[in-house]
Amino acid sequence: MRIPKKPKTASETSGYKTVWLLACFDLPVKTKTQRTAAARFRNTLVQYGFIRLQYSVYARFFESDRNADRYRSVIRSALPEEGQVRVLYVTDKQFARMEIFEGEKRPEPEKPPEQLLLF
Repeated sequence: MRIPKKPKTASETSGYKTVWLLACFDLPVKTKTQRTAAARFRNTLVQYGFIRLQYSVYARFFESDRNADRYRSVIRSALPEEGQVRVLYVTDKQFARMEIFEGEKRPEPEKPPEQLLLF
């Protein structure tokens, strides 16, 4: 009988192997059809576990770029007919070096989840 491996926590994985997949987009919202398409796209990202970093920037943490590749196709299949979407892979080490300026405060960047989510 094979014993399943315990999922790794974010602190047990290498910051150079773990990645954040960022979806950055600029979608038109002038007509009702365009607004509906943009909302559908954003809802798809949220449905697949992406978090909103900024209005048109969503991100999700992955244990490897190989796992992130699967979700790139999800993003591609959800693309609206108009607008532009960019996908960017960033290592966890690079992501952690992000500086956030918010008025006088400097909040910390988002932390990777303590336990990886399996869908």
